[in-house]
Amino acid sequence: MKKIISGIQPSGILHIGNYFGAIKQFINFQEENDCLFFVADYHALTSSTDSDTLRKNTRDVVLDYLALGVDPKKANIFIQSHIPLHTELMWILSNLTPMSLLERGHSFKDKSARGISSNTGLFTYPVLMAADILMYDVDMVPVGKDQKQHLEMTRDIATKFNEKYTEIFKLPEPMIVESTAVVPGIDGAKMSKSYGNTIDMFAPKKILKKQVMSIVTDSTPLEDPKDPDNNITTLYKLFATPEKLEEMKEKFRVGNYGYGHAKKELLEAILEHFAEARAKREELVANPEYVDKILAEGAEKARAIAKIKMIQVKKAVGLM
Repeated sequence: MKKIISGIQPSGILHIGNYFGAIKQFINFQEENDCLFFVADYHALTSSTDSDTLRKNTRDVVLDYLALGVDPKKANIFIQSHIPLHTELMWILSNLTPMSLLERGHSFKDKSARGISSNTGLFTYPVLMAADILMYDVDMVPVGKDQKQHLEMTRDIATKFNEKYTEIFKLPEPMIVESTAVVPGIDGAKMSKSYGNTIDMFAPKKILKKQVMSIVTDSTPLEDPKDPDNNITTLYKLFATPEKLEEMKEKFRVGNYGYGHAKKELLEAILEHFAEARAKREELVANPEYVDKILAEGAEKARAIAKIKMIQVKKAVGLM
């Protein structure tokens, strides 16, 4: 049995990229591993300034976890800010983290290049991520390809601490599912709330349809053959059997099959795939006491682990 941790930022409505890139793996991991899955609301502060929105998004991520199949009987679910020791550990680790290491962070550089407002929190994001992980002595961290560098930074920071003080932190390994590590958005780029190119599995049907119909395609006429490897089929393969995917590709090759037809098939596949989860989520919304109980129990379990680790860290650095 491996100990695994992962978190998702509540920086907006979760989308199918979050599901295939992370949550689907959470559901598989929880069957045979000791798992901690949290909502990274401290991290969301790097881009969120509206308090009501952050509160709602944080709750929504918890609802999404539960609706999609993350089981509180098999995994520990908690909200990051319910364990303030994460930020205390971050401060201690910050004093061992070279500026040059953070300056190489591609997430910071990418967002800055796109004109997204940067701040100190965004710059030091990898240190808080390191604290999130190192606090719990985990073996593995499921990460997307874009987060692998941050996990490498976590290992670097842990190594520096262990060498300077004593062997306290375990060095975690990355776990990347190559086939779904990067889910494309409606524009073909990586699906991301930051880029506004998402398809949201729990959106009302009208909004979901609008998102799917907005998938970028070329202007090839209806009657002409089309490239079967396009933005639609790339997404459709996440939901369809290999046979169904090949059927759609063959229609594109033959012609007299428009992108609009394919988008409707994709929409139907998405709705069918998430039908049970959409219904379950509505039940959870109607039972807030049950959700509160899960979060309280999750925070208590995580806090107990974090307190032990922080005593070790404080003694090592001279704070106790």
